[in-house]
Amino acid sequence: MTSLVPPWRPRRFGRRAADRLVRRVEAITGDTIDARLARVRTRRNEVGHDPFGFDPATARVALAGAALLHRRYFRTEVFGLTHVPLGRVMIVGNHAGQVPVDGMILATALMLDAEPPRFARSMVERWTAELPFVSAFFPRVGQVLGAPDNARRLLENEEALLVFPEGVRGISKTFDQRYRLQPFGRGFMRLAMATATPIVPVAVIGSEEQYPSVANLGGVARRFGMPSLPLLPQVLMGMPLPLPTRYRLHFGPPMRFRGDPDEEDAVIGVEVERVRGALAGLLHQGLSARPAVFR
Repeated sequence: MTSLVPPWRPRRFGRRAADRLVRRVEAITGDTIDARLARVRTRRNEVGHDPFGFDPATARVALAGAALLHRRYFRTEVFGLTHVPLGRVMIVGNHAGQVPVDGMILATALMLDAEPPRFARSMVERWTAELPFVSAFFPRVGQVLGAPDNARRLLENEEALLVFPEGVRGISKTFDQRYRLQPFGRGFMRLAMATATPIVPVAVIGSEEQYPSVANLGGVARRFGMPSLPLLPQVLMGMPLPLPTRYRLHFGPPMRFRGDPDEEDAVIGVEVERVRGALAGLLHQGLSARPAVFR
């Protein structure tokens, strides 16, 4: 087990620019990015990467950019973060927004607001491995291809795992379906049972209004091998950035499950619905307390 930072020996190209960026962000947000990263531990090989391709130098710069979005653009409020236990944990949230900004904000909150800081991994869809830039960037910032073996290895290493059981069905919802949980997959529950991992539900408020979608062009998407193709008026109007909705994260108490992970789907489904119900309750609580979308 070795520290991510320090020592950090950046590549020759961009070292000074990266240092300036991090220092500038720290001055704006009040965060101590290098100090927080230094407290996180992972397994690294001789070139400084972990078995999944995580690169501390890339992550350092990415965290600086995410901190600006977290603190200043989305002005995230975090509730119940102390519910996240030490050691292995599966953090299960609602998924929306057309692009995975919600995962980034969750991971940033866990790094910058949790005590001690938690380096959370997301399980990404297999089709992202075919996207230029994304296929290389995601592993470098700690994201892992969504395969059961990968998830099990991370949990056995006592890491934190971000899971969105709605999958693509959640992230590609149209605006009229916002905050309506889609059916959950069962894989996360089987994994939690097999590894004795607690599940912490988290309601993400704000993500479902950042990119209002009026339709999903599924037929066109399938022709290009994409899971969905949302029709986003703001992008068509030349406004590609997500709307500056105010993010609010509501973490619930940890849930623990025992049983045979190889049970029939009907048995596993009962436990899945317990998690889905807990998350629905957190969403209702968060939405009821929210004064407005943008403040």
